[in-house]
Amino acid sequence: MMKLPFPRWILKTPVQVYQTELSEDGEPVEELIFDGLACYEDKSRQVMDAKRQLVQVSGKLIFEGDINPDKMIEGYVRIGPDRKTINRAARPRNPDGSVFSTELELS
Repeated sequence: MMKLPFPRWILKTPVQVYQTELSEDGEPVEELIFDGLACYEDKSRQVMDAKRQLVQVSGKLIFEGDINPDKMIEGYVRIGPDRKTINRAARPRNPDGSVFSTELELS
């Protein structure tokens, strides 16, 4: 099977991605899961969330490959001084089934 070549030249924005989970005590625990370059599209629009409510999406990040294999991605990202919440994550696949990229919608 074939893997599609990822256009690395689009990766220009330094980004940190933090996974947030609740500990056994109910305290939020943050873990840095990615620190590197991503493609950032700063475009606002409205989308429906899982509860059928309108949510303002303020941008989208695209990373090469899977930045958190076999785990859900929930938390926030830092783009320079800005902190944005991860609204939704997607992992488009190559024809051979491997993960082509990780895409995060931000709000």
